[in-house]
Amino acid sequence: MDIASFSALRTAAGRAVLDEAMAADVSEDALLTTASRLRERHDPGLVAAALTQVRLRVRAAAKFGSDARRMFFTQAGLEQSTRAGVAAHRARRFAAHAPSGTTLELGCGIGADLVARARAGLAGEGVELDPLTAEVARANLEAFGLQDVASVRVGDATEQDPGGHAAVFADPGRRTARGRVFDPRSYEPPLGTVLDLAGRAPAGCVKVAPGIPHEAVPDGAEAEWISVAGDVKEAALWLGALAGDVRRRATLLPSGASAPGGFSSGEGPEGWTLTPGDLGDPDVGPWGRYLYEPDGAVIRAHLVAEVAALAGGRLADPRIAYVTSDELRPTPFAAVYEVEDVLPFSVKRLRGELRRREVGVLTVKKRGSAVDVDRLRRDLGFGGRGRGSGYGGAELTLVVTRVGRDPVALLTRPEARR
Repeated sequence: MDIASFSALRTAAGRAVLDEAMAADVSEDALLTTASRLRERHDPGLVAAALTQVRLRVRAAAKFGSDARRMFFTQAGLEQSTRAGVAAHRARRFAAHAPSGTTLELGCGIGADLVARARAGLAGEGVELDPLTAEVARANLEAFGLQDVASVRVGDATEQDPGGHAAVFADPGRRTARGRVFDPRSYEPPLGTVLDLAGRAPAGCVKVAPGIPHEAVPDGAEAEWISVAGDVKEAALWLGALAGDVRRRATLLPSGASAPGGFSSGEGPEGWTLTPGDLGDPDVGPWGRYLYEPDGAVIRAHLVAEVAALAGGRLADPRIAYVTSDELRPTPFAAVYEVEDVLPFSVKRLRGELRRREVGVLTVKKRGSAVDVDRLRRDLGFGGRGRGSGYGGAELTLVVTRVGRDPVALLTRPEARR
């Protein structure tokens, strides 16, 4: 899709085609039939552009919910965009802590964060290098009636002057034609360049990949790792007036923003946050009755000791992020499993034990083990969906890990997450 076809889609004729396409069946099986039917009455170029948008909107629902139905996307823009709940979380922090004035966004993409801040009443100016993506971002501002709150222009992020802006938000590119980029020096622009630009404003935030090394976090900044429904999505570096009084934080978002609090933070209406406590390394000891699997954001933020404290537990191995405890203390920061048995790892022995227990549905998890989970499941008599070959109907979670150099297998059952 180019700018001309996208602009045509936003004319009265284009909107009519788009509305009709939105009401049609665009599944793989029906797509050709739908396209042929629409082309009988409308310009083929408009039909192609409309169907592309509708298909992208269907995919975007996972990130943007019902808002996706009126937003515009490019394929790359959708893949790199911030999901709505995370953008809303960041927007609230900008609203609460950033100095009054405009926020300059470097690399605004399709405008997800720009829209979220504008919805929070924050004036902003987005800069985007790609002209088509910039046009899409403008369309998204207009879709929500926010064009008077924020604007978008085409430009090179590295050539911008943050002077005169209250804050900077930057989202450097982390994908190339060959896939994702993990080295911050290979971001586009490089992380060092972006941090320098953001540091010229009173407040700043830089969106980064969740795998960012801790040593890449600059002095005085706060790093926040964010997971949504248990899946780590991204991290952010908070600078200047937006940086908190902690070095690192894990935020868990079912939807919306995190709740305030310290390492033992309580429940919030839309999420949870965990920050460092004054703790040393967690104790190491034998397996207890319960296994706690910390959320990925907690692990990335190096806050496993805080989970151990919350659980009243310890590590079974000092290098593996599994917490064990004799007490059941449900926490949003870890999935909890009741340990039924701990066995030396042996496929033959496990197969017999699963048969004896009449396990029919098996979930396999691992940490600190090189075992191939899919192959292990097959070797134990379970197919791709986890159901066994006539063992029975019981459900079990098999956790494969190690203590020191010794591989072990834990037979567990999950407890409620909260």
